[in-house]
Amino acid sequence: MKFCLTNALYLGSKVDVLVEDGRIVTMVPQGKGPRDVEQVDAKGLVLLPALTDCHVHFRDPGFEYKEDINSGLEAAAHGGFGSVICMPNTKPVNDSAAVTRYMLEKAEKTHPHGPRLFPAAAATPGLKCEGLSPLAELKEAGCVCVTNDGRPMTNTELMRRAMEYAWDLGLKFTDHCEDDQLAPGYLMNEGEMSAKLGVMGQPVVGEAIQVARDVMLSEYLDIPVHIAHVSCAMAVDVIRRAKERGVKVTAETCTHYLMLDETELAGYNTLAKVNPPLRTAKDREAMRKAVKDGVIDIIVTDHAPHAEYEKNTTLDQAPNGFIGLELSLPLVWELVRENVLNEADVVRLMAVRPNEIFNLPCNRFNPGDPADFILFDPDEEWVVARENLCSKSCNTPYIGKTLKGRVKHHWQGGWQLF
Repeated sequence: MKFCLTNALYLGSKVDVLVEDGRIVTMVPQGKGPRDVEQVDAKGLVLLPALTDCHVHFRDPGFEYKEDINSGLEAAAHGGFGSVICMPNTKPVNDSAAVTRYMLEKAEKTHPHGPRLFPAAAATPGLKCEGLSPLAELKEAGCVCVTNDGRPMTNTELMRRAMEYAWDLGLKFTDHCEDDQLAPGYLMNEGEMSAKLGVMGQPVVGEAIQVARDVMLSEYLDIPVHIAHVSCAMAVDVIRRAKERGVKVTAETCTHYLMLDETELAGYNTLAKVNPPLRTAKDREAMRKAVKDGVIDIIVTDHAPHAEYEKNTTLDQAPNGFIGLELSLPLVWELVRENVLNEADVVRLMAVRPNEIFNLPCNRFNPGDPADFILFDPDEEWVVARENLCSKSCNTPYIGKTLKGRVKHHWQGGWQLF
């Protein structure tokens, strides 16, 4: 398979991209690409490497009514994501090679040309924080990182052993940072909005305490650690200070912490209930600054589908989380329009750094790189509605709202997915 993508806009310049046998051959200024091969006109659309989401929940096996691997990968493809790392809180939990193989085999069957699915291994059996999972077996089966996501590693000794075991296997440990003994049963951020609603809130220190512990363990052991879904300025400050000392810490935040704040829960809006909770406007601004200056390394979605009836209940009964794969790029592009980020930042935060951190295939448009790329129309407007989404679920505060920007085409390994 050989073709030349022409008239594409990459980092502000028109380019031609030659692809052969699933790899990038050359990227050259527009008009300088070869003309003796099949021509694919990008029509001036924005060219980006296929994105990578290092934190998604596909609910498969066990909760396929919310999402399954087929629908999750379809949502990823249409959101521009060529690679996703699936968290292990399925049923059964991904704490055995059998579950890992099931996930990989189903992904290969439903989407043989991509997007690529990479499973995350459960750090502890059943995510119960009681002993360690057979991590060597899980790595051999295909897991690319280790996490107890969904449940915090409250036992610090076990956390240390998990970090050491994972690193001996060449795997990064990703931690869900939450002090679950501080404000147990919280429903949102502790602050002005929780006081108005009269519900239990979680203070930001509940997140920052665990981040500080992980940073100190990383520094003491000289072992890298990755901090999941950072949501508040206090945690950012801990990470910034650690990086200044040379600690091997990386961190992610989610699109929603860059765009929304706790006021979304006005009226007990269950669609805005998420963990960590949406914080204050001040925290949101701190997150924006942190992704711009590199204190936060990557943007993820924490795509967490739920059935409509599960969210259509009281705030205390509704599960945490909302979908994000098909919304993330248009929302982040709002920050480009507002000059908070630029296009190069988007490439760094959503394509290059995620692959570097987790050692996944990466397209930098250098010769030999995998031909994984998307064409994005930043001006197309569309309404977030069930009929416009590939995900099985539509639990998002953006339901019914109009977004600007949509992925129009996606190539994976030189194969056009749509």
